Amino acid sequence: MSAILEIDRIEKSFFGIHALKPVTFNVERGAVIGLIGENGAGKSTLMNIIGGVVSPSGGSMRFKGEPYSPRSAADAARAGIAFIHQELNLFGNLSVGENIFVDGYPKRYGLIDRAAITRRTREILGILSLDISPGTPVGTLSPGERQLVEIAKALHLDAELVIFDEPTTSLTPRETARLFEAIDLLRSQGKTIIYISHILADVARLSDTILVLRDGTLVATRQADRISIPDMISLMIGRNLEALFPSRLSVPGEEIVFRIRGISKAGILENVSLEVRRGEILGLFGLMGSGRTELARMIFGLDRVSRGEIEVDGQPIDLSSSVRSRIRSGLAFVTENRRSEGLFMEAPIADNVSIVSLGRYASGPLKLLDEERVSEVASRICQDLRIKAADADRQPVKSLSGGNQQKVVIGKWLLSSPKLLILDEPTRGVDVGAKYEIYSLVDRVAAEGNGILFISSEIEELMGMCDRIAVMSQGEITATFAKPFTDEAILKAAFREQAA
Repeated sequence: MSAILEIDRIEKSFFGIHALKPVTFNVERGAVIGLIGENGAGKSTLMNIIGGVVSPSGGSMRFKGEPYSPRSAADAARAGIAFIHQELNLFGNLSVGENIFVDGYPKRYGLIDRAAITRRTREILGILSLDISPGTPVGTLSPGERQLVEIAKALHLDAELVIFDEPTTSLTPRETARLFEAIDLLRSQGKTIIYISHILADVARLSDTILVLRDGTLVATRQADRISIPDMISLMIGRNLEALFPSRLSVPGEEIVFRIRGISKAGILENVSLEVRRGEILGLFGLMGSGRTELARMIFGLDRVSRGEIEVDGQPIDLSSSVRSRIRSGLAFVTENRRSEGLFMEAPIADNVSIVSLGRYASGPLKLLDEERVSEVASRICQDLRIKAADADRQPVKSLSGGNQQKVVIGKWLLSSPKLLILDEPTRGVDVGAKYEIYSLVDRVAAEGNGILFISSEIEELMGMCDRIAVMSQGEITATFAKPFTDEAILKAAFREQAA
């Protein structure tokens, strides 16, 4: 095989900080390259350079033997490189077919040839075993289906190099299997693939060669069949990770800090009741469509409840009350989608950290903001949560890695002194080292006497972190388990109809 992509001492700095130190490697034609590293290791920066999203500070590239220096994502696409980002680039108001052809619609007699769009879209969706109509608005699709539409766009472009950045983040196991089948098909067609994921078993299963980045430096290049997952972790974090989960500091008390009774909404939730004790981490598991996220949104006041009761520290919450009122009552909610719901991506880190608690830093009759205090608090949170940032006052949160963005979201809510912290998929898209830090942070919050409602699709995560686990299915709580947990019992409760 010959090299299709040659990277020679590529580097990039942001705000005077090296996000990527001089990196050199070749990508062989027709190979599947796995790229791994902690959040902030430089993976996305490197891929954004290859994909034309950002320009390097130094170094050079060659693609198909020719000098390659894209000035935009469109340049990369024209060269034959497709970049499937973790955060999707789709238009929700357009149809599936229109999104796939958005870079250039086929025409007939000067008009858009919609029959050709429909025909070609059906062919591509068939490759992915995605049974949806080409005319379906993308905004009506599930997150997993949207991810597959993004992949369909790359298939349509017939790109020679396809970059996948955390493509399974929003996919169900069935959709993930479809994705892997599509990658195997691309490989059989001689396409070259760079695959980025924190799910190391997937990287090992798909890759021919694995590259490891740490702190902006390429620290290892290994054949996939000659490196174990523990070795990958050690290379990523620069040390041996003794355990995936920290030793628990918190011990649940008897006092109930949060309780819901009979929460219901027609077609979504039916008579849901649960309680969280002071210092307890209560896990909430369920398959896609079980109602987990819907329950969290209703507790926080984002969506309305038909009937039921909510109590925080023994005080009832008016079901018609606003989100602002519930925050004052002691509720905090780390949403599943941090980029669109949890952060102001263009705003500085300091503004994001302080946004919920601004009232604390305003004084006088005009409620003028003490910007110096806000800056001090933001710097303290960055240090306390080990957020890798050069200047919290000026640096936009979009410049941070996914794991550090998640820490900013959590830090924002910690400043509000919550009594119940709701975490919806808090480690999605986060590497193993950053996961450990988030787990330790969650345990610390619980140890301070707060309650935690920990929602996750990963059974192992819940079993490793939680004191009890409640299981949802079709809008109802089907079972609640205490330690010792078994994944078989949890799954049976989630698949109650199939298990019956």
